[in-house]
Amino acid sequence: MKKKNVYMLNEDDDKVIQLFVKMGMPKNLAKTLLFVSHFNECRRVDVEQGTDMRQPEVSVAMQELRRRDWIKKRDLKKKAKGRPVHIYRPIVDLSEILKTFELERLKEVETVKNDISELKNIIENR
Repeated sequence: MKKKNVYMLNEDDDKVIQLFVKMGMPKNLAKTLLFVSHFNECRRVDVEQGTDMRQPEVSVAMQELRRRDWIKKRDLKKKAKGRPVHIYRPIVDLSEILKTFELERLKEVETVKNDISELKNIIENR
């Protein structure tokens, strides 16, 4: 039997994930993002095992991370027949991602403030 070393998210990682979730990021996206950020490159199956997520959940999260241009995917062809293995690597540092996420949240807060002000003006001028 072959023994494999698998990186697993730890308690500090769980705290980061919970904070991202609290700020509105989907949990699976936060788990995937944090796991991938620990490596130069990793396979989808590594993410599945390290985050305790199923393949479809990882695939959806990876699509969103790629859509945001936070990670890149490359295919590694096998010597035998079959589908290539997807290799993922972060292209944006986690601190930059946090800044982007922070700006998105602040923009949402500003929108809510503006909506509340407009609502107050309408109600007061009746």
